[in-house]
Amino acid sequence: MFVDSHCHLNYKGLVEEQGAVIARAREAGVAKMLNISTRASEWDEVLGVAEREPDVWASVGIHPHEADIHPDVEAETLVARARHPRVVGIGESGLDFYYDRSDRDRQRASFRAHIAAARETSLPIIVHTRDAEEDTHNILSEEMGKGAFTGVIHCFTASADFAAKALELGLYISISGIVTFKNAKDLQETARALPADRLLIETDAPFLAPVPHRGKPCEPAFVADTARFLADLRGESVEALAEYTSANFQKLFSKAA
Repeated sequence: MFVDSHCHLNYKGLVEEQGAVIARAREAGVAKMLNISTRASEWDEVLGVAEREPDVWASVGIHPHEADIHPDVEAETLVARARHPRVVGIGESGLDFYYDRSDRDRQRASFRAHIAAARETSLPIIVHTRDAEEDTHNILSEEMGKGAFTGVIHCFTASADFAAKALELGLYISISGIVTFKNAKDLQETARALPADRLLIETDAPFLAPVPHRGKPCEPAFVADTARFLADLRGESVEALAEYTSANFQKLFSKAA
């Protein structure tokens, strides 16, 4: 049984047939899905799905793209919303210097607020980072020095050096369908070497559909395709990879156990 550790069931491309999407995931052997929020306006909808579906869980957070329009979302706000029994993670949050859709200082401040909420709630932070390895590591390291917290680098596409630094901080790394792409040789080398006890898998649906579904809206059922590719890459059986990635999810997102 697989776990999709990061999807957006309320996004266009999935929400129109959300029930069918969830049903197809179950048929593909997906036992749990973590429905991720990216802005405050969608928190209630994301939580609503988790309340209706016993195998869907939720996060609360502000994506770095949205940091400018959420200056009032501080750690206290996130902590209050995270008391909901179906909320198992904080985020996604982090830094995106590729698109720069929000001021970089505002992104940094929002990221630190999410880490503070993760620390206070003992829930893992779900980290988005793109073209911001140095700043992301510096903030994670500095904040870890203030008090321990757990988390995952989601949809990992960064360098092997950053992976090593994240692992050293005790974080997990989640691999998406990008690993199946022909031009993802560096990521494939990194994914092959990741320790089994820190590895998660995800879709980031409706984005980044893996081979053989390129060009289609991604959905949680496709995590099985990523798992099969990754297992072959690592010289493992897909059953073994499914077992330990699911166990890792349960350990990290312990509130979903």
